[in-house]
Amino acid sequence: MRFLPDKFTTALIAAIIISSFLPVRGQYAEWFGIATKIAVGLLFFLHGARLSRDAVVAGLVHWRLHLFVLASTFVLFPILGLAAGWLVPGLAASAFYTGILFLCVLPSTVQSSIAFTALAGGNVSAAVVSASASNILGMFLTPALVGLLFAVRGNGVSLDALESILLQLLAPFILGQLLQPLIGNFMRRHQKPLSLVDRGSILMVVYLAFSEAVVAGLWHSVSWHDLAMMISVDVVLLALVLLITAYGSKWLGFSHEDQITIMFCGSKKSLASGAPMANAIFAGQNVGSIVLPLMLFHQIQLMVCAVLARKYADRKLKLEAAEATKVTV
Repeated sequence: MRFLPDKFTTALIAAIIISSFLPVRGQYAEWFGIATKIAVGLLFFLHGARLSRDAVVAGLVHWRLHLFVLASTFVLFPILGLAAGWLVPGLAASAFYTGILFLCVLPSTVQSSIAFTALAGGNVSAAVVSASASNILGMFLTPALVGLLFAVRGNGVSLDALESILLQLLAPFILGQLLQPLIGNFMRRHQKPLSLVDRGSILMVVYLAFSEAVVAGLWHSVSWHDLAMMISVDVVLLALVLLITAYGSKWLGFSHEDQITIMFCGSKKSLASGAPMANAIFAGQNVGSIVLPLMLFHQIQLMVCAVLARKYADRKLKLEAAEATKVTV
């Protein structure tokens, strides 16, 4: 069962299938687009309101760990993404390469990074800070890196895209942070029902993006070869980053707990941030093909990291049992 997609991933797949056969069109697409923007603004407002400042301050002492995670997220990934375009034949011309590069400049996840770190016995407080810092900095770094990487390829980010990011994503996030002392505890206590807003807004973005892509002829212009190549690149990207973060943190002398935190936080990419950002940054383009590599990477990282976290947890239990036996003897 551990290899089966979760309910949210199943819902994402359903959104793609429905949009492929029943895409929203015309005036309805415009109305749905306005509703999606409102939902995304609410999503980033909730992100800002839930982020505890106490947790951020408590974990700042692990600056070397956070620097390693940020370097993995915003330096290592983009370098590997560019290298893939140069080394993999035909990838740079693929409809999905823009999505792969976009994936590489996104921030880390928050919930799954912390959950896997806790399950594996890593440094949870450091994971909270690293994942949170990655998402905060990602509000600025992701658009900047998109502009940098796509300038290398002869493209760029328009002023309209930057304005959309500021108004639709950054402004609600800052408002949520300003109100966090007043409503933060309420938001964290009711995180489960409020998560419906998170997931609902992402589903709206995915349905709208793939509807526009289907209307523009996505499935007629994309080959099975492109799909297979994109999935392979996703898998290799994740494998390389997991290996580099695991052995790199060990080589630099981090504790076992910190190594776990670096590996799980430094290898993730956030669908919750990525789908809305793609909708804002690439407005008017084929957002469906840009989001698809991220959606697949999201599911791959969940499956692989779940297995790794369980192995770390089992190893920890065995070590504790061995220590207890020594004490008893």
